[in-house]
Amino acid sequence: MLLMQVQSMTRTLLAVLMIAGGLTGCAEMSVRDALPPAAHGVEIEGVKLDEKIFLARGVPPLILNGAGVRHKFLFLKIYVGSLYLVQKKHDRDAILADPGPKRVSMHILADQVTAGDLISSMNNALAENLVPHQLAMLEKRLSKLNEMMSSVGAIKKGSVVHLDYIPAAGTRISIDGEVKLTIPGADFYRAMLHIWIGAKPVDGRLRDAMLGG
Repeated sequence: MLLMQVQSMTRTLLAVLMIAGGLTGCAEMSVRDALPPAAHGVEIEGVKLDEKIFLARGVPPLILNGAGVRHKFLFLKIYVGSLYLVQKKHDRDAILADPGPKRVSMHILADQVTAGDLISSMNNALAENLVPHQLAMLEKRLSKLNEMMSSVGAIKKGSVVHLDYIPAAGTRISIDGEVKLTIPGADFYRAMLHIWIGAKPVDGRLRDAMLGG
């Protein structure tokens, strides 16, 4: 009689443990399933790009809209260019009209890029994409940018240039984490975007990649 009671209690205990174990397993699975997937970065030409970035306190996080390689003479790789937005957009006009924060990054691939090269490339692209009165409105601010770039001299392989738009401040330009210049005005950053995603950009393939194509 006692043996039968012990066996019955043992079976009951085992059943309880199995049920508890099953419930625990289900609880763990539901928690895992509720977690967001890991944000894996993109790698281009050995450059690892974050999927999500933060520009400043109080500014919403940005996500990678698209990235590609800036070529010169079709085969020379100058830098990896990337565009970050609050929300992904594939339409150029929608991006240009978006008043929110943004970032354009350049990860230098060439042995070095001189300030003269960058200034010439940017100014030529602006001249191709903007009408004379728009350029006139930007002239003084572009002069400040050109002066800053000239003072840098050359940017070496592995360096990173960020052009950030922070609505409350303007266009913040940094090189290797050091802020070099902040230029006011939403119109200035919008003009700068034409360099990469305008109708006549510095590199058509890069434009398509930055637009998420």
